Amino acid sequence: MKLNTKLIIIMLSLLILTLLTLFILNQSAQTALVNEIQVSSQEISKAVQMSIEDLTSSTETSRLNDYLIKAREKGINEINIINTEGEIVDSSNPEKIGKKRELKKLEKGIHAKRRPTGGALLSQKEYEVVVPVIVGDEQLGYVQINMLLDNIRDIQEANFIHRLFATGIVFAVGIALIIFLARRYTTPIQNLVEDFKRVSAGDLSVTIPVESNDEIGEMAKGFNNMVEKLRERETLEKRLYEAEHLSRVGQLASGIAHEIRNPLNYISLAIDHLKTEMLPNCGDQRAELEDLANKIKEEVRRANYMVVNFMNYGRPLKLRRTQVVYHELLDKVLPVLQDRLEEQHIFVEQQIPTDLPPLWVDGELLRNCILNFVSNASQAMPDGGTITLGAALDGGLVKLTFRDQGRGISPDDMNKVFQPYFTTRDVGIGLGLAITERIIKEHGGAIEIESTVGTGTTFTVSLPLQQKET
Repeated sequence: MKLNTKLIIIMLSLLILTLLTLFILNQSAQTALVNEIQVSSQEISKAVQMSIEDLTSSTETSRLNDYLIKAREKGINEINIINTEGEIVDSSNPEKIGKKRELKKLEKGIHAKRRPTGGALLSQKEYEVVVPVIVGDEQLGYVQINMLLDNIRDIQEANFIHRLFATGIVFAVGIALIIFLARRYTTPIQNLVEDFKRVSAGDLSVTIPVESNDEIGEMAKGFNNMVEKLRERETLEKRLYEAEHLSRVGQLASGIAHEIRNPLNYISLAIDHLKTEMLPNCGDQRAELEDLANKIKEEVRRANYMVVNFMNYGRPLKLRRTQVVYHELLDKVLPVLQDRLEEQHIFVEQQIPTDLPPLWVDGELLRNCILNFVSNASQAMPDGGTITLGAALDGGLVKLTFRDQGRGISPDDMNKVFQPYFTTRDVGIGLGLAITERIIKEHGGAIEIESTVGTGTTFTVSLPLQQKET
């Protein structure tokens, strides 16, 4: 319901309640007033009848005093019987008997007059009723009745007070309701202003609960939509900034990688020359030096291969798939890292089934992936430990596991480990796992991570056994 609709309903409700209350009070006052007038009329009629009987009676007995004792309770204060000559022949006040009244000043009917006496009675309203007494065609005189209609006045005053009190209550309820609504609607608006200030200060985590369907609720919905769009815009800006940053870094790194290939080629040629010219003259050390030269040659070749892949990171990989036995691939990879692992007191444990089928992969690319996993594991264990290499057959997939006992990965970094150029180490450019993930995905596989801070990390690589149909 809209806010203006609520306000209109409230105002109409207050108006109807006021009119209904006043109508009920007025009806009650009118009923009481009518009843009081009926009682007073009956007393007046009785007094007139009694006065006529006294006027027309030949007896001198006056019943006015006896009647007035009871009639005073009904507001009748005094009764005078006046003959046609203006003489008061009988009265409830014996002192007035025999006095004269000017007939011309007698006003027929009922009219109000001020009491001449002082004191508290000055506040009372006195009414005078003058009724001519006519028998046949002859007028015998007049009956004058003085009344104090205080009951009627009290009823009117009580009705006025009741209406005033009821109107005050209705307006008090209305004011209380208005204050309640003002607080109900101003408080969310104040909260909304505070939330706007927080958003303008850069806090986009603000969300306003929608608790109504009126304008306040629509404002809350609009505010939440605005904040959501600001979040999306901020995310897009961050991605754009990261993309521009990665593009600049990638261009720089690609140029550096291109320059690195030249010394790598020179080192490879130098090793070949040394093997040809120097090894035949080394005597007993020939076997040892040849093995060392081969390792240097292998590392140079691997470094050159990685540089090529790095330079072509943004381009599709060209896979050269062959049947690769996992045992044999590990035998080529681990000796290269053996000296570094022994220096860090790291032991490599292999849990590879002997009946594991050959893998349909690019052996050189998978070799780089294994080197990245083992290198990262060794860097996560500066105080030594065990790296466990496992493998298992799961349906049409081969799952390769790499488990270490290192520091683990924090929850905040779990979604960043495969991002290009992300690294938590002081050295390195953060492309190892990014390239590894890309290689695994190009093979139609996937990588999963399980890590606990302070306990270790496990990478699980899933690879299909056969070439994926395209």
